[in-house]
Amino acid sequence: MEISQSSRSGSLYSGSSFVQKNRRTTLERVEKFISEIYFTDCNLRGKLFGATCPLDSISYFLTEQRISYEEAVKREFQPAQIGQTFGPTWWTCWFKVHVSIPKEWLGEEVHLRWVCDGEAMVWKDGEPVQALTNEGQKNSYILAGEFKSHDPQSITIYIEVACNGLFGAGQGSMIAPTDLNKTFCLQKAELAIFRRDVQELLLDFQVIYDMAKCLGEDNQRGFQALYVANQMVNMCDVNDHHTYAIVHKISSDFFSQRNGVSQHIIHAMGHCHIDSAWLWPYEETIRKCARSWISAVQLMAKYPDFTFTCSQAQQLEWVKNWYPGLYKQIKQYVKLGQFIPVGGTWVEMDGNLPSGESMVRQFLQGQQFFLKEFGKMCTEFWLPDTFGYSAQLPQLMNGCGIHRFLTQKLSWSLINAFPHHTFHWEGIDGSKVLTHFPPGDSYGMMGTVEEVLKTVKNNRDKGRVNDSIFLYGFGDGGGGPTENMVGRIKRMNDTDGLPRVHLSTPDRYFSTVETDTSQLCTWVGELFLELHNGTYTTQAQIKRRNRQCEQLLHNLEALSAFALAEDTTFIYPAARLQHLWRLLLLNQFHDVLPGSCIQQVVEDAIGYYKEISTEGLKLLKESIHALLKTCVVETSADHALTVINTLPWERTEVISILGASGQQTLGLVKVPSMGYVVLPKNLSPATPVTVILQNDNSITMENGILRANIDSAGRLTSLNLLTSNRESVATGCFGNQFVLFDDIPLYWDAWDVMDYHLETRKLLTSVISKLRISQSGGLRGAVAFTLQISENSTIEQEIILDASCPYIRFNTKVKWNEAHKFLKVEFPARVRSLNATYEIQFGHIQRPTHRNTSWDWARYEVWAHKWMDLSEHGFGVAVLNDCKYGCSVLKNILSLSLLRAPKSPDATADIGVHEFSYAFMPHWGTFQEAGVIQSAYSFCAPLLTTELTDVQTKSWSAFNVLSPAIVLETVKQAENQQDSLVLRLYEAYGSSVETWLQTPLPVKEVFLCDLLERPSSGKALRLEEQGVKLYFSPFKVLTLLLVLQR
Repeated sequence: MEISQSSRSGSLYSGSSFVQKNRRTTLERVEKFISEIYFTDCNLRGKLFGATCPLDSISYFLTEQRISYEEAVKREFQPAQIGQTFGPTWWTCWFKVHVSIPKEWLGEEVHLRWVCDGEAMVWKDGEPVQALTNEGQKNSYILAGEFKSHDPQSITIYIEVACNGLFGAGQGSMIAPTDLNKTFCLQKAELAIFRRDVQELLLDFQVIYDMAKCLGEDNQRGFQALYVANQMVNMCDVNDHHTYAIVHKISSDFFSQRNGVSQHIIHAMGHCHIDSAWLWPYEETIRKCARSWISAVQLMAKYPDFTFTCSQAQQLEWVKNWYPGLYKQIKQYVKLGQFIPVGGTWVEMDGNLPSGESMVRQFLQGQQFFLKEFGKMCTEFWLPDTFGYSAQLPQLMNGCGIHRFLTQKLSWSLINAFPHHTFHWEGIDGSKVLTHFPPGDSYGMMGTVEEVLKTVKNNRDKGRVNDSIFLYGFGDGGGGPTENMVGRIKRMNDTDGLPRVHLSTPDRYFSTVETDTSQLCTWVGELFLELHNGTYTTQAQIKRRNRQCEQLLHNLEALSAFALAEDTTFIYPAARLQHLWRLLLLNQFHDVLPGSCIQQVVEDAIGYYKEISTEGLKLLKESIHALLKTCVVETSADHALTVINTLPWERTEVISILGASGQQTLGLVKVPSMGYVVLPKNLSPATPVTVILQNDNSITMENGILRANIDSAGRLTSLNLLTSNRESVATGCFGNQFVLFDDIPLYWDAWDVMDYHLETRKLLTSVISKLRISQSGGLRGAVAFTLQISENSTIEQEIILDASCPYIRFNTKVKWNEAHKFLKVEFPARVRSLNATYEIQFGHIQRPTHRNTSWDWARYEVWAHKWMDLSEHGFGVAVLNDCKYGCSVLKNILSLSLLRAPKSPDATADIGVHEFSYAFMPHWGTFQEAGVIQSAYSFCAPLLTTELTDVQTKSWSAFNVLSPAIVLETVKQAENQQDSLVLRLYEAYGSSVETWLQTPLPVKEVFLCDLLERPSSGKALRLEEQGVKLYFSPFKVLTLLLVLQR
């Protein structure tokens, strides 16, 4: 029976026979009516596009390079076909597209439909205008919003297609190694009429359908949504667009039914997390930024209330340099408050492994960039995807003008659910930041009803706060928000049955919460992610070079600062240092330094480290020249030598000296704090090192401080602290015991080490070359041996005991060719303590050595920087290292993680030769009193030697701090005052300290300042005869501005 239009708009719905509905069939009816898969020949989705016509022509060329638009348009293009494939991976395919809009399409909205596997950017008149990315749900470009007679009918555009997807080009799965031979298909390219009214109706249907589905059978509003959706289907004749207005009136009436005043408020913000490198190289990220942000800018132009948050100064600088037209638009929308820079850091760095100074520089470089480019600094730290957060971060945030923090990554924890979403986070020094985890547990929402309801239901701080953040947009590989996401969110603005969803900003959210924080809880200490703890060890060469470059830049800045203070003609290499720092900071991105990236990214990162090393060493030599006021001396019989110490305490150590004959000899030297000594006196040790071969083929080494016995397999059977006659190695156990584990995680190969790996422990005791004496004593004793790991892997090690040294050193070379294995070294100690201590940025924390609770057990693999310590009253042991981070202490066993062998996303990860060192240090008293902190610093920062000499001064010290609890971490030129130095000091023991800083440098005034080098007040500190008096609370970081006399 035919139904007239009047009956469709009236009696069809009003009949009583339609009141009783089956929920399942009604839901599925509505679902199929808007489905992209089913019944598209007769449902509403099938009407989204009207008439189509082919393109006039399409042509292309392929290039291995990422070239500019200006260069691309000059190339020769050849004809392309729909269905043709292009590649291989990481190449670029440029398309030239000619279209003619049919005259009969006057008044219509005309789109270019483009469906391709690769990531595309549309260029028009020399500027990028829109991204086209299938995975990011952007498959059409608007050629005419309403085609008019005076509009150009023939149009030429260029489309730049990257031969990779949003998530790179893995071989069969997202995190698999890159398929370098993958090709990408152009599936569709045509002109089409776009039905805007159909899109609006589809969004109406989608939100109401989702409400009916997600609110459930027990919810009155859910049933209302079900009946309204059913009514809309009844009233909608997909072949008669006149019915669309009637249907839209029904949905509008439904959406206009408002919420109560107590409803939860969701602050929705457009977001596009873009990994600076991950499953794609750095260079591709530049294009990902442009593709993502041009799409966001388009939405800003169309929706004045649309907001978009954007972090990472490095990415903004990339776009500034490569896409100046786009960057100009971004700056305009920043002024309008729609494009919102957040984060305050150079990149979204790893939250565990960078040094304290590196973290300061992330904020310093980032905040300076934001201030210079946009006229204001960021007020919130934005780090949504990092694998844990150091307990020192709250103090560093506060010191950089930031008191708000957002992340969500702890929702990934495998074992325990974090108890809060909005809370105060307190660091080890007592600093606090207001912290928010979006309760939807994602930074890439799609703007759906289900996500909105989850945000409210999942909120663990109900009753304390009534607001939360909702970040929507495709992320990780870029993409960002789509117009459909914005449309759905606008429909949920204030609709009964749902929380209020407002397009908002970070400042609006945090300001609202800050009006009353009296009910919020406080979390003290680190935010530990109970997952991805393999990233403390994966890609060992990246971690080693990171530590080395951090130390190199420390040395370079200190010596350049000394030269600046002593020589008014010296030009501090500020610009070159900034460049090197920014390279290092870039490599500390949270998928690079942790090692969870593809092989090409590793190669890029190693290239940057090499640049830092090459350029840094060159600048270091120049700064030494200036400091010593001389040139390289000619080689002579006495072979002049200067020894330089860049650490803030006097050091007495054995060093290697190149003799006149070119041979290396040893010397025991004493070098002052942050200074140098010329032609140092070769000291005689109080007790020379002895090396004795025992009858059982073990070897005993002794230096008056320690006596070590090493068995034929290179294991410590005994390490005695002679001053207290205290044994360090647990009875019946061996120190320096190498162990191998199976290492097969559940999914995230490079990321995860699972707890069950501990059940596969295998001792490595197969000796290839037996223990032998390699240095016979005096200033240094050493033994060497080689162990077999497997048929393909070996360990070569030299164990060294130096005169006057409080630790025994293990120089290690591993030839590593394993798959899914985990190498560690263990030191079972004759110590009992419920907690172990681990160095972190500017301080240390304690973690339990037992596994009483699930929170304790989740820390089966943790991270530390240069040292970890296990102490009982009066005695303890420490393990030092020069480039490792992964570690653990279970009961009395200190375990240092050395190498992993994951196969995704880099199949070659860690395969090759590795060299590293670690040390074992027994000590009396506390680790603070015994100098563990100073020993670890010295272990990682060898004394520098040079043939340059100072003809005027034989011994010189730039700075001295009277308290051993205070570490002078950094000396550099001030960022904005060329005649000033900046010093960064911190309290390392966990104590309150009053001390003096002394210097012979020509200092005129001293000011306290924050980490961004802004003076805390206009009042200078008193310069007294003893120096400058300083006050520290536990783990406090102080920054001083020293104005030099000129």
